[in-house]
Amino acid sequence: MQIQDFVRDILDFPKKGVVFKDITPLLADAKATEAVLQQLLAPLKNEKIDKVAAIESRGFFFGMLLAHALNVGFVPIRKPGKLPGEIISEHYDLEYGSSNLEIHMDAIAKGERVLLHDDVLATGGTALAATKLIERLGGEIVQCTFLMELDFLSGREKLKKYSVNSILNY
Repeated sequence: MQIQDFVRDILDFPKKGVVFKDITPLLADAKATEAVLQQLLAPLKNEKIDKVAAIESRGFFFGMLLAHALNVGFVPIRKPGKLPGEIISEHYDLEYGSSNLEIHMDAIAKGERVLLHDDVLATGGTALAATKLIERLGGEIVQCTFLMELDFLSGREKLKKYSVNSILNY
């Protein structure tokens, strides 16, 4: 099965000049979804993982599946104003703007081993901000996993101190 056949390009979205990688055809196909899940899990066979943290919103799709498959808790890392209660926040830059990410202060206990997941690794700013949030709470990043990586944006460079696994590279 060729996973890349289930990802379509949408030109000029969300703004002119951007080629958006649409994963909805992948999500609509149960066999393709399972194939991706198994590829994401394969390098984790010998790792102890306590939590899966995933970045809003497309990271949640496989983040929840990973947490379920690993039989561990799920931690949402969200955009500002989406989490109730006590949170911490981290500012970051992305390929076409800047924003903040937030996480609950009690989401990760000191020493917990965390798998971080998102759908795409682009410039690396979003993922780096998420790693900072996890580490500020005392978590240890086991691996950063991505469905796809846009190699030409060199996001992996920002994550060079972590193990990084991407299923598709563009």
